[in-house]
Amino acid sequence: MIFAAILMAATFITGLVWLVDKTLLRNGKYKNNKIIDGIKGFFPVLLAVFLIRSFVVEPFKIPSGSMMPTLIAGDFIAVNKFSYGLRLPVFNKKILSLSLPERGDVFVFHYPKDPSIDYIKRVIGLPGDQIQYENKSLFINGVEAKQEWVGDYNYLIRDSQPMKAKEISESLGSVDHAILIHEIPDENYRFTVPLGHYLAMGDNRDNSSDSRVWGFVPEEYLVGKAFMIWLNLDQFSRMGNWIK
Repeated sequence: MIFAAILMAATFITGLVWLVDKTLLRNGKYKNNKIIDGIKGFFPVLLAVFLIRSFVVEPFKIPSGSMMPTLIAGDFIAVNKFSYGLRLPVFNKKILSLSLPERGDVFVFHYPKDPSIDYIKRVIGLPGDQIQYENKSLFINGVEAKQEWVGDYNYLIRDSQPMKAKEISESLGSVDHAILIHEIPDENYRFTVPLGHYLAMGDNRDNSSDSRVWGFVPEEYLVGKAFMIWLNLDQFSRMGNWIK
């Protein structure tokens, strides 16, 4: 949100200089002024970036392993900004409703405890859902989500500490995706998702700070739906992978 505010301010200032130059200064002593020409030259570029980033696609970098194995630290992802409706930049006020999050979506949102921070998780619970997470199994409105063992999954965390998990294929309606389960004790949870809110969980179920910890995601905090990995400087093979 801070970057969005800076970008909007820069676009406004350069646009104002461009407008004043076109209307008031074109024949005056500031005509062909290098400083003014330089400032107004940034306006078309900043305007294009501002519009695309605000209403079409916004890039994000994955900072942690909470969404492994779907997303790993270092992935650069593209997020569809109009998938959940058009919103005013910075203020995040919806101006046009298009669609709502669906169960299984990987979505970006403003962290409810600090809206200046963006989080990425998977939509598990929709408004009104009864969600139960017990003994590593997920129940939605009393129906257990289908899980199938895929294999062992080995990875490194901070300071290169090795971790071993089980990779599981989980079905959320029409969405089949991978999750990680570790051989560690886990608490059991029961939730009723309030209207206008969503329950979010990370795919790395035992290493994710999500709705089980800090609560539900308000609809007004939605940013967009993640759909593609466009860059990973350490693993080029991940580039172009669709997110599901």
